[in-house]
Amino acid sequence: MGLVYRIEKEIRPYRFVLTNQYTGEQTSVTVAQGKKELFDDTAVFTRFPEACPFFRYDPRQMAHCTVFPTWPEICREFGCWRLLILGPGGKRAGRIMGSRHLSSEDPLLTELWDRSVRTLHEPDDLLWDQKIIAILSHAGFHVHC
Repeated sequence: MGLVYRIEKEIRPYRFVLTNQYTGEQTSVTVAQGKKELFDDTAVFTRFPEACPFFRYDPRQMAHCTVFPTWPEICREFGCWRLLILGPGGKRAGRIMGSRHLSSEDPLLTELWDRSVRTLHEPDDLLWDQKIIAILSHAGFHVHC
């Protein structure tokens, strides 16, 4: 979303006006209570220079939207995913959302998830993603980050 939204101005501490680069629409957002320290850490842009200006990782490497309570409408409609899972024929089988939640109506993927993934205990998100990708790939699914 960093290519969609640009911070136009800070109207007061932790309250911003955003401009949608495609539509010109302006939206105001506020960094949530409890997320201000996280928002102040801009290290995420070293790894993801085009990330949304409000996207951050916490010390455990869990992803957060720091303006979630006031996020723009396009974000609410977007259906954000961290991993896209395609079946053997290339059709979307499911998505892994935010904090390790599977969104899928594919019975084979759901069964695999319940059998092999739900019980996986890996606190590091990057290692968890790698393990999930290996499990799903071995079962014939294609995973996109």
